[in-house]
Amino acid sequence: MRPPLEIRAALPTDKQRWFILWQGYLDFYQTELSVEQSSLTWQRILDPEFNMKCAVAIDDGLIVGFTTYSLQNSTWSENGHCYLEDLFVDPAVRGKGVGRALIEYVKSYAIENNCSRLYWNTDEDNATARKLYDTYTLESGKRQYRIALN
Repeated sequence: MRPPLEIRAALPTDKQRWFILWQGYLDFYQTELSVEQSSLTWQRILDPEFNMKCAVAIDDGLIVGFTTYSLQNSTWSENGHCYLEDLFVDPAVRGKGVGRALIEYVKSYAIENNCSRLYWNTDEDNATARKLYDTYTLESGKRQYRIALN
């Protein structure tokens, strides 16, 4: 019998596999980050003083997915929000509940921290992810605007 899927906070020993999945995530979004920026992201994940968390999904001893998330203050909420920033599942195990398990982990974290909302963004054409996300709620109808500052 296979062990159940495990979701837990990222540990320093997860670095090598996280970097492989992180690169898959960047490739999916057709973007490049410097090795230095990716290393900084990993350092931030492990820094208890930095407002960034990471959870990993482990299936049969192998990390097969991750999510990053953080708490955010809000002018619209007494308790603030939880922002799920990144979610990636190894394509070899997609459709097996890994993404949902990661979202549920972050949702539990948001509830434990009395957040009034858990939210995330995805590209409009990301049909695979939206199939999962739409089972939670329909997209908000908001558009995100970005101004590059450097």
